[in-house]
Amino acid sequence: MDNTEYYERLGVDKNANQDEIKKAYRKMSKKYHPDLNKEADAEQKYKDVQEAYETLSDDQKRAAYDQYGSAGANAGFGGGAGGGFSGFGGGGAGGFGGFEDIFSSFFGGGGAQVNPNAPRQGDDLQFKINLKFEEAIFGVEQEIKYNREELCHTCAGTGAKPGTHAETCRKCNGRGQVNVIRDTPLGRMQSTQTCDVCHGTGKEIKDPCSTCRGTGHEKVAHTVKVKVPAGVESGQQMRLQGQGDAGVNGGPYGDLYVRFVVSPSDKFERDGAEIYYQMPLEFVQAALGDEIEVPTVHGNVKLKIPAGTQTGANFRLKGKGAPKLRGNGNGDQYVVINITTPKNMNAAQKEALQNFAKASGIDVSNNKKGFFDKFK
Repeated sequence: MDNTEYYERLGVDKNANQDEIKKAYRKMSKKYHPDLNKEADAEQKYKDVQEAYETLSDDQKRAAYDQYGSAGANAGFGGGAGGGFSGFGGGGAGGFGGFEDIFSSFFGGGGAQVNPNAPRQGDDLQFKINLKFEEAIFGVEQEIKYNREELCHTCAGTGAKPGTHAETCRKCNGRGQVNVIRDTPLGRMQSTQTCDVCHGTGKEIKDPCSTCRGTGHEKVAHTVKVKVPAGVESGQQMRLQGQGDAGVNGGPYGDLYVRFVVSPSDKFERDGAEIYYQMPLEFVQAALGDEIEVPTVHGNVKLKIPAGTQTGANFRLKGKGAPKLRGNGNGDQYVVINITTPKNMNAAQKEALQNFAKASGIDVSNNKKGFFDKFK
């Protein structure tokens, strides 16, 4: 049977190895995460990616899916990929029912054996930093504070009361799983379940730590300095290694992903490293030419306007844009000319324009006297 939908959700080939599947999952999970993607169907696609990864990351479920499709994968194969991409969610497998025992008999019973005492990296976290327009242009250093799971300061992460230690689970002998035999209409079947005594950890803590109550972790307000690079744009993010949640069984801390949200400027528009400025210009300046002062993010500069400049003309100020995140130097600033029409002119100004129109051979209808003007 050609079951490829889950592979297509992650964008991988059916022969992809676990490293390729995990890498693809991280990429697609970030792409469709509702906090990062505001499209209407992003949340559903994110759930679809989670479902696909939950199956394909487990060798036994994957084998069932390849042979029987999603019905086989969801029929209760043990194990499971827990977690999600870096603190963006998670949830393990587990809790499957229905045809679990039947499908377990097809594949030898039970899920993939996972060492419950193996070190595991902690969850990744996410934090949003709001930046002013100028802060994104030039960079800034900010101190942020957020809550994360850290190793318990009382028991150093063991979960046991100081002076005591965790013992190997008496029921599963440290495996974290137990075999369960059930009588079914098809006969006696064997399946594997998470141990109900140690809850999959393989350890029993008879005297739990009073601070963390046996978890080995405690919630702590954590502070870290973030150096925002010059030229960052809204929606971009950076990874701070080891600033996420604490790992399990001596595993490393997860990472912190900092996402930037940049406020718009009331003066400039930005497109990557390029900056645009709408410059109002008087008619006479555009007609005769002038040297004007133009604001940039780097300060005011002089700009020569040639005679006869039209509305919509733009001039490039080289190197006056935003810093380039990839590469050296800055982008450019473009000055877009908007010629303004004079209002509330005095008599001298009107006469000068009338003379200009006459010299240009233009008959301006507003100069003609109306019927009532003749009697004044």
